Amino acid sequence: MALVGSQVVQNTLSSHYKAKKLLKNFQLETILHIPGHLPLDRIDVWFQDEARFGQQNPTTRIWAETGTQSRIVKQKQFEYGYLFGAVCPATGQTEALVSPFVNKEAMTQHMRQISQATPIGRHAVVIIDGAGWHTHDTASEFSNLTLIKLPPYSPELNPIEQVWSWLRQHCLSNRVFSGYVEIVDEVSKAWNQFISIPDRVKKICSRKWIKLI
Repeated sequence: MALVGSQVVQNTLSSHYKAKKLLKNFQLETILHIPGHLPLDRIDVWFQDEARFGQQNPTTRIWAETGTQSRIVKQKQFEYGYLFGAVCPATGQTEALVSPFVNKEAMTQHMRQISQATPIGRHAVVIIDGAGWHTHDTASEFSNLTLIKLPPYSPELNPIEQVWSWLRQHCLSNRVFSGYVEIVDEVSKAWNQFISIPDRVKKICSRKWIKLI
């Protein structure tokens, strides 16, 4: 037991060290990964991630008359959809898709969307975590796109996690869905509601450490 506990502490400290190192050296990491001829003022930094939404939704507080006990429906079914989301905090641009699966094919399609949204003459640096389908070959066919991975076990460095919390809190909690089609429709509506105010996107997702110039 002691050995396991020591290993957990060691891994946690290592993760924090790697996170601090990435924050400090993000500009250097970007320069090392992008094509050499590109100036930093032509780089657009994106954050990307996925989240699962479906019939097993979280419950949140609701208004109720004083002295009464509120009731919330909790489904027992297990259909889900996966929302692939990406945000460029500097511009407020976003790209998303909903898929029944998380795999390299869906990831490649999402990278294609980001590539197509990147203006000619600019280059997208997409910050991702270490999920199994987050592999560099999913972006290899797009010359205007580079992937940079976050340190392991550091979801706090990816502001997309806060986007998922916003969607659940404001749109998708305490809900009942009849099946996958309705999940796709409602998740799409929630995403579109979030991105309808670009300043909200920028405020939630901006981080000082991604500024390259």
